Order: sequence, then C-alpha cells, then structure tokens
Amino acid sequence: MAANASCELRMDQLPSDPLFHVLSFLGFRDLIHCSFVSRRLNDLSKQNHLWRRQCSEHWLLDDSDRLQSGVSWYCLFKRFYSDLGRYIQYYPALKRSWDQLKVFLQQRCPRMISSLKEGATEVELSDIEAQIGCRLPEDYRCSYRIHNGQKLVIPGLMGSMSLSNHYRSEVLLDVETSAGGFQQRKGMRRCLPLTFCFHTGLSQYMALEPAEGRRMYESFYPCPDQTAQDPSAIDMFITGSSFFEWFTLYVHNVVTGEYPIIRDQIFRYEHEKGCVETTGDISVSVSTSFLPELSSVHPPHFFFTYRIRIEMSSSASPEASCQLDSRYWKITTSDGNVEEVQGPGVVGEFPVMTPGKVHEYASCTTFSTPTEFMEGHYTFHRLANKEEVFHVAIPRFHMTCPPFREPLVRTQKAAASYSSRYDDHEDDGEICDGDGDDFGDLRGINMAALEGPWCPRHI
Repeated sequence: MAANASCELRMDQLPSDPLFHVLSFLGFRDLIHCSFVSRRLNDLSKQNHLWRRQCSEHWLLDDSDRLQSGVSWYCLFKRFYSDLGRYIQYYPALKRSWDQLKVFLQQRCPRMISSLKEGATEVELSDIEAQIGCRLPEDYRCSYRIHNGQKLVIPGLMGSMSLSNHYRSEVLLDVETSAGGFQQRKGMRRCLPLTFCFHTGLSQYMALEPAEGRRMYESFYPCPDQTAQDPSAIDMFITGSSFFEWFTLYVHNVVTGEYPIIRDQIFRYEHEKGCVETTGDISVSVSTSFLPELSSVHPPHFFFTYRIRIEMSSSASPEASCQLDSRYWKITTSDGNVEEVQGPGVVGEFPVMTPGKVHEYASCTTFSTPTEFMEGHYTFHRLANKEEVFHVAIPRFHMTCPPFREPLVRTQKAAASYSSRYDDHEDDGEICDGDGDDFGDLRGINMAALEGPWCPRHI
C-alpha cells in the first residue's frame, strides 16, 4: 500500500507541456476551478492561449479585438463575462446570426443596414420588464443587447410580400416600441409584439406567460375567429417555439438563399427541395408562401401565394425558342378533392422563351383545407414552327399552413368539443372569463383584410 501511495502522481505535478494540453480541453468554468487548486495551476490556467480559445468560442473575438482592448485574453474574457455572462448559452449563436445577416444585407439589401439600431443596455431591458410587469426571455434579451431591433422604416428586416394590390413588409420592433404594444386584453393577455407592418397592421407576437392556451415564449400570428360570438376568440398560426428558434431559423433561410431577394427586399417564399422539373431545354421551379393576414381558421380559409420560375437553358439552340400559350393545373386538397383548371397564358402574359431567358411570376390561391398540392403543365409552341406544340411539366408543389392552435373557448356551445390541431393535449392556460374587452382596436390584426372580401383565386 505504501509503495502504491508513493507512486501516485498529482495532476499539477505534470510537466508544463502535457498539463497545458490537458487544460486546453477544459471549459471556462473548469479552468476557473483549476485556478483554486494550487498556485501552479492558478498560474497555468490563466495563460493567454487557453483563454484565446474561450474568447473565440463564447464571444467570437479574434486577435484584432484583443489588440484593440489592450488587455490579456483572460482579462478580455472576464470583461465580456461581467457584461454578458448571463447570456453565454445564447450569445455565440445569436451574435453569429446577426453577423451573418449584416454581411448578407450589406451585399444584397444595403438599405436595411442603416435601419438596424444599436444594442439596448441591461438597465433599459430591465426597465421594460418593470414597465410591462413580465420577464423577458433570456434569448430575447441577449439578441436585443446586440441590436435593439430596427428603425420604423421600409423595407422591414423580417420579410416582405407583394401580390396584386396586397403588400406587407415586417419591421423587427425595438424593445421600447414592443413594450408600447404589449397586450393585456382578453384573448391576447401577456403577449409582446415582435414585428409590425405599417400597411397591414400585421404583427407576430411572443407569449411571455402561458396564458389563454398559449405556451410560454412561443411566437405566433393572431387570427380572430370570425364565427365566434365572443370577439376575443383568437386562433394562432404558430411561427416558433422560442425567440432563439424564431430568429436564427429566419436568418438561416435568408443567408442561405432560401428566401429570394427582390428589389432589395427579403421575400419569404420557401422553395421545396426537389421541386424542379426539366422538360427538354426548359426548367420550372416553384416556391410558396402562406399569408396569415389573409387567412382564417374559422371559417377555414387558407391563403397561399406561389412564385414560379421558368428558365430556358443558355445552351439551347436558337431554333428551340418558344412561346407559352396556356396552363393546366391539377389541384388536390388534403380531404381528397381534386380540381382541374385550364386557361390561356400565365397571369395574363404569354412569355417568349429564348436561350438563357428567365421568366418569373407570382400568383395566389385559396383553400378550405390547411394542406394541399398542385401540379400541371404549360403548353408552348415553337416560334419557328407554330404547328410544333409541346407540354412543359410543372413539378408538384405542396402548400401547407403553419401549425395552428384554436382558442380554449370559442363559444359556449363549442367549448365542450374543443380540440387542438397543434397537439392532442390541453395547455395549462387561463380560460377566457367573458370580461367584455373590445376587440376592434387590437394591435397587430389587419381587420380590413380579415373582414373584407377574400382575394379571389388566381390559378
């Protein structure tokens, strides 16, 4: 036993090189714990190269940042931790998303860069919490420490949509403006707006507490139930389970090109992978978008827009040039109904396709089911020989509205048969108590669009 005890080797007695190698695998908390073990470990655990990695991993700092600070990596880490340490689990991913977004905007949408606001302070965020009487989620606070949203200008950072006479562009609200729109009325209690559109009054909201059937911190578009006797019956189109998911997924779609850039604006069209069909020299691809401001759960009315890109290969022969004559659609809804539609041209146009030519157009359609798909073909004729007529396939593309949740109480008659499309168990939320709040001026709802005539189908 004594011989074995004399052979024991303490970690801090290792030579410096292997000990540094061991320490390089530790996180910042373990490095700090090691500094209390012995004087030697205290000295070694504060070496610059160990904290350079920690600064890069947690604060995304590089050599130029340290040189500008004029302090060691260890002191630089402590400086950032004293300011942002409470957000360390969110900060790297959110900061990286913001940095990627700004680089992208500088190249593709430069007007938006000047609309971004500097980060809010801890004091400002805490004052907002005191003002609204609710705690802001840590991921939301972290993002707003980096950038306090956007100035109230157009175009909006959170995406645009333009179709016929309908236009929207959503601004990412600064925290002060969000607090001014904080909801305490029946049907929307304890909800904070995240975005706002001047043209439609549209907002996405975040639930700060699990009230009225909502889950804490999920984001959503509110949608009034037009069939309910109680005007505070609010359906919800769910857009995210947390601010972190909502924001980072949006940025990912922007910077990876998932969302197209049209006239310096971000359009939230989504392209289904594999949704491309090539017939001869012509390729057709489709992207789609759901418009919550023109949709309704009750009555069921789901509004979609789709954008089609028709492209002729640049290597095609000039003799292959052709003109579109007509379109054919086969539309299948989730309840099994099938409809076939034919018509001349596309949205009133008869595009001519030549080698390298690209023609894009947008159209819209509405359904009474939340999921459906379309497919079909175009009919073309050759310019050199009008008798040569052929079909170009349009790939099948699906249109699916976001998950939605119905209110816990729709009417007294319907309350007993309530069911949720979002999950199959009830949330632990408050039930509307019939306090008679007025719904007419609820922020974030485009009442004119929802109460007026529906946009006709343009297929």
